[in-house]
Amino acid sequence: MTTLATKPGLDERTRALLDVMQEAFPLDPRPYAVMGESLGMAESEVLARVAEARAAGVVRQICAIYDTKSLGYSSALVAMKVAPERLAQAVRVVNAHPGVSHNYRRNHSFNLWFTVAMPPGHDLSVVIQRLHDLTGAESTREMPTLHLFKIGVTLDMSATRAVDARGEPEYTQERRDQALGGTLTAEDVAFIRVTQDDFKDIAEPFAPVAAALGCDVATVLDRARSLLERGFLRRFAAIMNHRQAGFRANGMAVWQVPQERVSEVGHFIAGYRNVSHCYERPTYPDWPYSVFSMIHHPKVTGVEETARAISRETGITDYQILYSTTEYKKIRLPYFIEAYDHWEALCAAAAEEVTR
Repeated sequence: MTTLATKPGLDERTRALLDVMQEAFPLDPRPYAVMGESLGMAESEVLARVAEARAAGVVRQICAIYDTKSLGYSSALVAMKVAPERLAQAVRVVNAHPGVSHNYRRNHSFNLWFTVAMPPGHDLSVVIQRLHDLTGAESTREMPTLHLFKIGVTLDMSATRAVDARGEPEYTQERRDQALGGTLTAEDVAFIRVTQDDFKDIAEPFAPVAAALGCDVATVLDRARSLLERGFLRRFAAIMNHRQAGFRANGMAVWQVPQERVSEVGHFIAGYRNVSHCYERPTYPDWPYSVFSMIHHPKVTGVEETARAISRETGITDYQILYSTTEYKKIRLPYFIEAYDHWEALCAAAAEEVTR
């Protein structure tokens, strides 16, 4: 298994830097200098180490991370049961959709799992039914978030975190509800369009954003703080490539929880540092699991130890861990782009291409 120690340039100082960059990218004209000061590094050293991590494929992107639902988008996790001979076609159809940010094959009879989102004005259930038809799936289950207990991926690059380490969740339902009670302005939307792309690795990365918006850097930072305070923006941060960073064991632990205990158990699981996502989702006769949690660790044993610790503490013994066996798509969800308006044509073209 690939480990951090075998990656070029990723010594202890680089790993410590990546831990900081995942938590929060400073809202400062010279963020790399700020991070360097906290770590005893010069700004030039920080930039060189970021470049090394990029070259190693460990850093996927540095950008603003927004909350999909607070921006007015509807979204859901979707589980499909697809016959093996139709899987290639199904993958092409799903991946062609601009609102699909993650798509995996998992070790379960529901073998294709993806997240899909649509902007305001679209009926997401209709979209999912159309994807079901185009893929030829045997069964499709729509699993929207009923309650958000936690979202926020921070991989333990320094390998110092215990499997049962706990901490406060970065983004929760309370912050989402705060954003949903507010309003996005045209100025906010323009800002989101510019900041959702990968930042340049330069000393003043907010300068190109200011140039694109026709304002100064101070105004950019003020707008970022406003979106952060209002709950639309989760944070600016570095996003890791899990597998390249050595985190090849990413398990979706799903828990069958009595309805009266869902809130208690969900909040407890969300406190685990190795858990990046925790949600309540709907159940079905063939899917009784109401609480979903993503557990990240370099080794399968670490994922399973975390799940066992959760089971011991909660008393919930009916659970499964689904591992992704193939990553078909993983991107940052693009917001406020025109591709959503002709998504069906894209998906239908992908389906037709496979059948030729």
